[in-house]
Amino acid sequence: MFALINPPAAFVGYAAIDPPVVLLPLGAAPVQLGFPSPAEDFEEDSLDLNRLLVRNPLATYIYKASGHSMARAGILDGDLLIVDRSATPQSGSLVMAVWEGNQPACKILLICQHHIELHSANPDFPPIVIEAGTEVEVFVVVSIARQVKRAAVPRATSA
Repeated sequence: MFALINPPAAFVGYAAIDPPVVLLPLGAAPVQLGFPSPAEDFEEDSLDLNRLLVRNPLATYIYKASGHSMARAGILDGDLLIVDRSATPQSGSLVMAVWEGNQPACKILLICQHHIELHSANPDFPPIVIEAGTEVEVFVVVSIARQVKRAAVPRATSA
C-alpha cells in the first residue's frame, strides 16, 4: 500500500451542467509583466470562463490543491484543479490519481510497460510507483484556476 507524503487535493464540487453565461471583457493589449507600456485602453472581445475552463460539464469536477509537491509545474497550494473524467490520460499528462483508498493526488503520469509512475514537480518528493494489478483511477487535469493572494506591500519611507 502506498502512502502519500504530501497533503491530498480536496474535492470542491461539480462543474455546472448548464451554467449561466457570464461574459467578461477581454483586453486587446497583452499585459506587460515588466515596465508597463503606455495604456492601450480598449477591449477587443469578451469571454465566458465556463467555456474557457470546462470542456465537458457532465464529466468535470473541481478539486482544491493542497501542498507544494507540484510547485515547479505551476500548481500552488490552494489552486483549483479542473479535472475532466472524459479525457484520456497519456504519459506526461498532468493527472489526478486515486488508488487503494488513498486520497486524490495531483501528479505527472508516466506510463511504463508493467507499471505506472506518478511524479511530483519537486525533487524532494520521490515518484510513486503503482504496480500492475493495482486498482487505480487516473483523470486528466485540464485547467488550473488560481486566486491571487496579495502580500502586504511595504510603505515607502520619506527621506
